[in-house]
Amino acid sequence: MNDSQTGVLALEDGSVFRGIAFGAKKTVVGEAVFNTSMTGYQEILTDPSYYGQIITMTAPMIGNYGVNEEDIEADKPMCSGFVVRELSPISSNWRSTATLPEYLEKNGIPGIEGVDTRAITKKLRVSGAMKCCISTEDISDEEAVKRAKEWEGIVGADYVKEVTCKATYVYGAAESSWPYNPVSSVIRQPARQREKFKIAALDLGAKKSIFRELAHHGFEVHVFPATSSVEEIKAINPDGIFLSNGPGDPEPVTYVHETVRALINDYPIFGICLGHQIITHAIGAKTYKLKFGHRGGNQPVKNFETDFVAITAHNHGFATSEEGLEACGAVVTEKNLNDNTIAGIKLKDKPVFSVQYHPEAGPGPSDANPNFEKFYQLVAQSKKA
Repeated sequence: MNDSQTGVLALEDGSVFRGIAFGAKKTVVGEAVFNTSMTGYQEILTDPSYYGQIITMTAPMIGNYGVNEEDIEADKPMCSGFVVRELSPISSNWRSTATLPEYLEKNGIPGIEGVDTRAITKKLRVSGAMKCCISTEDISDEEAVKRAKEWEGIVGADYVKEVTCKATYVYGAAESSWPYNPVSSVIRQPARQREKFKIAALDLGAKKSIFRELAHHGFEVHVFPATSSVEEIKAINPDGIFLSNGPGDPEPVTYVHETVRALINDYPIFGICLGHQIITHAIGAKTYKLKFGHRGGNQPVKNFETDFVAITAHNHGFATSEEGLEACGAVVTEKNLNDNTIAGIKLKDKPVFSVQYHPEAGPGPSDANPNFEKFYQLVAQSKKA
């Protein structure tokens, strides 16, 4: 090891990758995962769904365009650590306000560069996501492996309480009409002038761009902490319920299962990512842990109702089980064409549907954005009925 290789990533199987440290001087543990997106590292870093995880980017150079104050999905990075093949030596973009190393250092996130990210990704694909340790401090390989093995892991852990909002609030009108679309880098149309429907959005670890899209499509978005009671939600007399993305294992978040179970007969409901898995549990079906998960903006999903194939953005390590799903009153509407996992369901006799991917595309393609319009029309029809 040369003097510059002070950063280390150690996996629970004993594998050690040494590289150059950047960001915060820190030692942390988490779940090792990889993301296949070519761009959007700032949105990835600030996505609350990554809480407790150490991300390896498969794109070879990261940091080219720096970071800014507009594209963040949460107020700070939510992952535990960041691993890249090559850190760009320059930050070149007119919107950039800081470099990636400066941003991670400011927010206490350790990173390493100069490691073989292809080897890490292949190992995780073959062996599955692993417990790991990342350190930018002076610790031995043996100590790093020991810390990785001793971490309790992500299965059975409730991370939702760590990332949900602290109090109820209404998503701001000024934000909903924000004209700049960070996904496509074009000026978008102002928020639609149409009948407003009030929805209660359960924040399980939501990204800001999701609420922006809901507001843009005609919703007055009242955001609730994940621990909110049924009575608190019903008190605003919502026209519909939205369940956001979020981190970790959906099974132990039983308090949200119970809340959704109590609401599901009375309101149209739309869930994405973790919200999709919560609906699965609320109706009595099951989820399971994927071998290495889906993380990236290039996942093909086929809708069996329309025969349309969308390229979608994913970030999840768990999936809905098909076993017993129909007996619980649900039908599969979409599947991932890469591995045939369930990517969407709807209830047979209720205005309730969910998707496993991120239709707001922050970052990623916007193929699945029509899901927000689908929810609007579902709420409108329910309101009329």
